[in-house]
Amino acid sequence: MEKTVSPAIIKRLPRYYRVITHLDGEGQTKVSSKVIAQLMDITASQVRQDFCSFGGYGQQGYGYDVKKLKAELENIMGLNKQHNMIIIGAGNIGRALAGYKGFGDGFKVKAVFDIAPEGIEIKGVQVLSMGRLKEYCAANKVDIAVIATPRSAAAEVAQAVVDAGVKNIWNFAPTELDLPGGVVVENISMSESLYVLSYYMNRQEG
Repeated sequence: MEKTVSPAIIKRLPRYYRVITHLDGEGQTKVSSKVIAQLMDITASQVRQDFCSFGGYGQQGYGYDVKKLKAELENIMGLNKQHNMIIIGAGNIGRALAGYKGFGDGFKVKAVFDIAPEGIEIKGVQVLSMGRLKEYCAANKVDIAVIATPRSAAAEVAQAVVDAGVKNIWNFAPTELDLPGGVVVENISMSESLYVLSYYMNRQEG
């Protein structure tokens, strides 16, 4: 049976990867749990416990081989695979995501869908009608659907995506999606992140 990893650890994986990628770019070949902890503002024991959830990777008295740890993190998160993405919604958020260059080589935006696509092209990708969604997904491998629609359309769009056979959704609409089991949803709330910042600002201001 596959070991269950806590959501808190999973949330830290991208941060670990960002730190290790930076160290690799700086030419460092090894790193201790203490240094990783300092860079992430957590404890060294937390670092070791997190990595032990996936099998360890470090050597006592040596620490972690930076390139090997980076490769292991890529394997854990599936970053060494090709993920084909579609975007639903050609508004401001959809356009920004379609043109974003920071996803990495493993994530490619293959198509954009909208209710009114006539003549629209985003970064060389033709925007297709929502009526072609099911046909497109049947003919092409789609790993991730990005929902960038208004709140009012998100539930209907998400169901259409699931009906088209896509099981992984990255949701930027400001609403929680109620979808059947077997569908993975990652909700992104920009306002929540802003509210957290506002909380810390409020504390500083007294």
